[in-house]
Amino acid sequence: MTAFTLAHLSDPHLPPMPPARLRELAGKRALGYLNWTRNRHKYHRREVLDALVADMQAQRPDHIAVTGDLVNLALEAEFSPAQTWLAGVGTPREVTIVPGNHDAYVRSTRHHFAGTFEPYLQGDGEPDGASFPFLRRRGPIALIGLSSAVPTAPLMATGRLGRVQIDALDRQLAEMPANEAFRVLLVHHPLKSNSRMKHLSDSKALRAVLKQRGVELVLHGHDHIHSTMWFEGADRQIPAIGVPSASALAHRHYPAAAYNLFSISRDGDRWRCVQTVRGIDADLKVSQIRQTTLF
Repeated sequence: MTAFTLAHLSDPHLPPMPPARLRELAGKRALGYLNWTRNRHKYHRREVLDALVADMQAQRPDHIAVTGDLVNLALEAEFSPAQTWLAGVGTPREVTIVPGNHDAYVRSTRHHFAGTFEPYLQGDGEPDGASFPFLRRRGPIALIGLSSAVPTAPLMATGRLGRVQIDALDRQLAEMPANEAFRVLLVHHPLKSNSRMKHLSDSKALRAVLKQRGVELVLHGHDHIHSTMWFEGADRQIPAIGVPSASALAHRHYPAAAYNLFSISRDGDRWRCVQTVRGIDADLKVSQIRQTTLF
């Protein structure tokens, strides 16, 4: 079996951010805009994002997963540039996305993400309109997309799935055994966090489903760091892997932009998965950081 290559990037926080109208800067957005103009614009750079995507495309992956935070404050003016950028990354057949908390930053525009990017998060054979969890089959893999994106109070960046979405995931996984496809779960928030301000509030319920049903791989973003955590699955441990922001220069404890490549193949009656991490340096050159055999 020829290996299938899945690329994973996250949190592009597409720069530059367009000017905001005064009436849009109420409540949480006011603090977010201040943070962007004082700090975040210095290290979320378009030239970084462009260099990273160009290198990723040069690797010719079979499919690309983007785990949220395409925009910053969910301003109406942010979605059209993000749509153009995503079209440059790949077609809806080649790219799958899920939303992050910044994509649903405030209630007034929380549904813009699904409306704008619907073709990239529509399940195979599903009617028009985005719903979660969705399922997309690409080669030997089954991509299962969840939405943890909900508007939150100022200074909070928590996520929530909700009982309806978790129960639907449970039913979906029950109908999809491991030998049928390599199951990849996409969600923005990590499955475990020590931060009360950034955690997935119902992660315990999600982990309970995964423990009973199993998946082969979980991909997430949100924390802007390299991360590998292992969780109990139905018949073996499940790796949950996060990645730095795709537009970031190294700053404080955050690493520079990077993305993952997963080479997935069948080895007899078992799956084989090798992770390659490629990251950018201060000269905007992208190179391999490490390679790890996950299983």
